[in-house]
Amino acid sequence: MNTALVVIDVQNDFCTGPAVAAKFNGDTEVVESAAAGAARAVDAARARGVEVVFVRFEGDAAYQGPSWRQRDATSGKQPKCLTGSWGAEFHNLTPAPDERVFTKRAHFDAFLNPEFATYVDTFDHLVFAGLYTDVCVDSTARTAFQKGLHITVLADCVTALRLPNDTILGFMTALYGARVTTLAEEEKLWRASSTVSD
Repeated sequence: MNTALVVIDVQNDFCTGPAVAAKFNGDTEVVESAAAGAARAVDAARARGVEVVFVRFEGDAAYQGPSWRQRDATSGKQPKCLTGSWGAEFHNLTPAPDERVFTKRAHFDAFLNPEFATYVDTFDHLVFAGLYTDVCVDSTARTAFQKGLHITVLADCVTALRLPNDTILGFMTALYGARVTTLAEEEKLWRASSTVSD
């Protein structure tokens, strides 16, 4: 299968700082572990010739629709990953010059960026890493399934924000057939595939 690793929203505002600590009761280890796993997945994909596609979020109020602004006003949420800010930068990741980066402007689903939707149409298998399993990873993977793409989620390279991570991974498997595995197991497939290609 023609495979791409899709790395979702591994950005400073989602990985570190007081707001993240508050979401996880002061213990951000699961977030840092997922971000570190995503970074390892990027290295493994590059080593095996698997294309890496980065997705980032920008949450400026100017990009938000009325319902998004109403939700933030009601809940007192502040916009995250403002365009050009440190918070919007990738967290311990740097895309290579030849790797594609797509921006979601106040959207969960990367397919709402038409350029992303067109680009990944050239693949038939997407492997997901990043943040958060129950928000943007799920939203993007669900659309990928509906568009006919095969889905893999690297369980040790993601974490959830509000739901137990195992719960959302099980949901993704049951609802749209996502294959849930570890980076080590997926890398075996990449290694085998690259050996055949050589």
